[in-house]
Amino acid sequence: MFSELIAESSAAPVEGWDFSWLDGRATEQRPSWGYQRLLRERLGTVPAALDIQTGGGEVLAGCAPLPRTMAATESWPPNIAKATRLLHPLGAVVVADPDEPPLPFADESFDLVSSRHPVTVWWAEIARVLRPGGSYLAQHVGPASVFELTEYFLGPQPEARKGRDPLIEAEDARAAGLEVVDLRSERLPMEFLDIGAVVYFLRKVIWIVPGFTVDGYRERLRELHEVIEREGSFTAYSSRTLIEARRPN
Repeated sequence: MFSELIAESSAAPVEGWDFSWLDGRATEQRPSWGYQRLLRERLGTVPAALDIQTGGGEVLAGCAPLPRTMAATESWPPNIAKATRLLHPLGAVVVADPDEPPLPFADESFDLVSSRHPVTVWWAEIARVLRPGGSYLAQHVGPASVFELTEYFLGPQPEARKGRDPLIEAEDARAAGLEVVDLRSERLPMEFLDIGAVVYFLRKVIWIVPGFTVDGYRERLRELHEVIEREGSFTAYSSRTLIEARRPN
């Protein structure tokens, strides 16, 4: 069973940000605020918006109809291709961007900038491309997210646990000249029901165990497979932050 699960999950495609392959194999409780619903409501009120690090475009596509002017950025080539196929028919332009300053847009171009789970947040650039009165609305990965899985493979990570502190992120936003108008955090259970789900997740969410390969961690994977077989699942906890920051008029 172990070898079959490993082979199946190693062959599964991981481009985009669609996790439907995990249906029936893993569960994750969602944040209470409903980010996609909030984003859809906000997009319906603005003429120009930008989605940063859009992934495969799945979250943004689920918010259609989109504003008259809608742009999205992405850095990973497979995701750029997928987002283009998904978002162009909805009227959004997808821009290949290395996720480093500067953003490839003029000053004061957008009424809304959004992002779901950005790897990095360049606050000064967000403030620059926002129009006065415009907002940044995002769901960030919070501190020590899924660290039960990270530390299973890598051992204790005390310094890394301190990263992505929402209070520090809020201070960084203020330092860029933005007003933080909403800040919420939650920790939510994730259950992995077989070792294939773990492998797929680590191949797709590459920062959980940087440099992860099946061959490099085969013995730890086998041990974790035995834990899941014995206990029924492996539980970790995702950490999520909702933040809204507004550029003053």
